[in-house]
Amino acid sequence: MTLRVLEIIFFFYFATHIPITLFIDLQALLPGHVYPLPMKDLLEWYAEKFKDPMVLDPPEWFKSFVFCEALVQLPFFPIAAYAFLKGGCKWIRTPAIVYSTHVATTLVPILAHILFYQFPLKPHPGPQTLQERWFLVSIYAPYLLIPVLLLLTMLFSPSYNSKNKAKKA
Repeated sequence: MTLRVLEIIFFFYFATHIPITLFIDLQALLPGHVYPLPMKDLLEWYAEKFKDPMVLDPPEWFKSFVFCEALVQLPFFPIAAYAFLKGGCKWIRTPAIVYSTHVATTLVPILAHILFYQFPLKPHPGPQTLQERWFLVSIYAPYLLIPVLLLLTMLFSPSYNSKNKAKKA
């Protein structure tokens, strides 16, 4: 995969994450009256269809991750989207490393929770079978895989890693 293809993938990841955070994820933190009924319905449909009760009745630890997403990550999304759309912006390296390590770290307990927690059937049913658990993991997995890919790109790409360029000279 060429660097430009990776940058386009990163651009779409960050650009699409803005509305996802604003319209879906933040519903775990903000009062219900902030969101119009169609957005609440979308969240309920998602939770029922994919058996993800964490978005309707989030545990406190999950809320803390959403809070970090709102406070730290959301302001970074448009900056990162711009940098990767433009391409070759070396200044994005350190913020991208911080972002990617933070997000990858938060996804580990989320994925472990999905795989190992015994979800109740009520009030919001969670995944019960191994197939349902892996299906929900597949929804969250891109939010681990793309940040890890971003981290590796920032660490090892000669275009973003000034140490590699200095060694070549």
